[in-house]
Amino acid sequence: MTNSLYISTTATGSGKALVALGIIDLILRKTNKVAFFQPIVLDCSEGHRDEDIDLILNYFKLEQTYEEAFGLCYEEVKDLLVQQKFDEIIEKIIKKFKNLENKYDFILCEGSDYLQENSAFEFELNTEIAKNLGHPILILGNARQRSIEDALSPILISCDTYQDKGCKVIGIIINQAEEEKIDELRKTLTKIFPPQEYALGVIPHNAKLSSPRVAEIAQQLQAKVLYGQQRLDSLASNFLVVAMQMQNALERIKEDSLIITPWDRGDVIIGMLQAHQSANYPQLAGIVLTAGHDLNPSIARLIDGLPDPLPILSVTTDTYTTAEHIHDVRTTLTSTDYDKINLSLQLFHSNINLDRLEAQIRTLRTQGITPKMFTYNLVQQAKAQKRHIVLAEGTEPRILQAATVLIEQDIVDLTLLGQPDEIEMVIKKHGITLDLDRLQIINPVASPHFESYVQTLYEARKAKGMNLDLARDYAQDVSYFGTLMVYQGDADGMVSGAVHTTQHTIRPALQIIKTKPDCAIVSSVFFMCLEDRVLVYGDCAVNPDPSAEELAEIALSSAETAQKFGIEPRIALLSYSSGQSGQGEDVEKVRQATKIAREKRPDLKLEGPIQYDAAVDKEVAAQKMPGSEVAGQATVFIFPDLNTGNNTYKAVQRETKALAIGPILQGLKKPVNDLSRGCTVPDIINTVVITAIQSQSF
Repeated sequence: MTNSLYISTTATGSGKALVALGIIDLILRKTNKVAFFQPIVLDCSEGHRDEDIDLILNYFKLEQTYEEAFGLCYEEVKDLLVQQKFDEIIEKIIKKFKNLENKYDFILCEGSDYLQENSAFEFELNTEIAKNLGHPILILGNARQRSIEDALSPILISCDTYQDKGCKVIGIIINQAEEEKIDELRKTLTKIFPPQEYALGVIPHNAKLSSPRVAEIAQQLQAKVLYGQQRLDSLASNFLVVAMQMQNALERIKEDSLIITPWDRGDVIIGMLQAHQSANYPQLAGIVLTAGHDLNPSIARLIDGLPDPLPILSVTTDTYTTAEHIHDVRTTLTSTDYDKINLSLQLFHSNINLDRLEAQIRTLRTQGITPKMFTYNLVQQAKAQKRHIVLAEGTEPRILQAATVLIEQDIVDLTLLGQPDEIEMVIKKHGITLDLDRLQIINPVASPHFESYVQTLYEARKAKGMNLDLARDYAQDVSYFGTLMVYQGDADGMVSGAVHTTQHTIRPALQIIKTKPDCAIVSSVFFMCLEDRVLVYGDCAVNPDPSAEELAEIALSSAETAQKFGIEPRIALLSYSSGQSGQGEDVEKVRQATKIAREKRPDLKLEGPIQYDAAVDKEVAAQKMPGSEVAGQATVFIFPDLNTGNNTYKAVQRETKALAIGPILQGLKKPVNDLSRGCTVPDIINTVVITAIQSQSF
């Protein structure tokens, strides 16, 4: 069994971050106790943090501290080398590593590649570190602008050197390969390294990953941001120096181009702003004005009147020097750069021999199911029977970012509701890379189904006083329109609530879709993904003070939801006392609910009333409820009221850093799910995936 892996590169800029993201993502499906370690970091000065360490720790929310994630600073290494204390370097690194090893199931180590002036020494140092730590090696090569021979040669040398040192090489990855060389690289790689023995992969070059954000350009050029502060996250994938006439420059602009032009070229500034807004020209990333003068007042007044101008930067250097500086701008991957991270993960998982890589860690022992494993299984379950989900809030940036991931990973088919031009404007404003050709956009009032939906709503609600004019008004609302799509079978499920209230989302579903024949109420659950297991909490979002009958129904619905998502239901109906020890109206309600639930489903493992500690702790359970099939090992927790449930799930989420997925609605004939208005992009993705899985049983 291997509990560690060492990424060793053959050249600078090989894309270690992409590979590290992919490996950590893979390992988290097996265990949540994962750590990241760099033997040597370049800079330990105050306020400076290594980019890859920050990325991995923050994106995956690993528990270790930043200081635990590295061995030594490069300055300390140099000082020890001057004193001829090489062994002390290795000893200090091993000590830091062993501190991590005692606490985690798996550690990914990332070697350094920043000493360009002394690369031979750096490789030797990495080799000695890997050898002494006892890590198997994953060699990462760089094929960018290299011939097949030039790409493979350093890999072969590295592999031979590691094996001569007694290190085990378990995989070879070649990154940043040009499209025309990928097939030949793969064939050559498999001839040299048997695929049954090595995890192999060739990852294609992707321009988006190497494209800087406008904000990075502004920072590294020390530019003054004149306009477009809200668009600085835009990617600059192409660069165009404009000294020619405007009509000639227009023919040369490409998607996400950054225009570099002198400050006094008012014709270029105005022309490029117009081109960006035109449907006949590609979208631009921004404009850089050189030579450091103020804009002409008339040009500035014109731009001031634009509602959402492009980023316009001003630098003091001349045009030629500025173009050179921009070419040298370094781009980094941060934990909030969801587009690039998701693209990195997609490239890794689709181009690496994962079966072979997983075989190296197949004996890694864990208990229960990790959050990453749970969410991974959900995605696979959703993909197995692809469904069509409508997202009602199509102009919300978080919804569009989530849609990008869902479409790129081919998890579901999507429909966005909203005005197409407004959605396109939001995508451009926030630099979202969503391919609108791969989904459907519907403006409710322009839909060919609008009038039939109006008639459907009228028929469903006319007994409650609905008339056709009122139905037409309601059908224009995205929550009602999306619900009608689901009801009519034009979509399999709906997700809303990122900007609307819970009632705004649920009310149309109650009025149109309605509850299942065996359900009197709609309730909700949260999947609480703890370190080593997933629990179900209900009801924490919908019913303020359920009766005993309603509480019993919530318990049975929650058990059914747990089973659907691979969690064995052991149901605890919670109260302030356990068994027969307590008296009072509140505990009696729980006792009665337990009785009703047992009569309806005698096959279920169900206990109540029971206190939370007796439900989760085996020692407490042995004292308070000996012999119970649920006490000490409950998986489904039913709270007596909304106040208790909502506060408890939030307390557990904050204190344990658990991933809380939900609220997930249950009891409807077809799935509609509500988002929290504070939801994150991963929250939206998880909710859509769960909605898709729910719809598979209808």
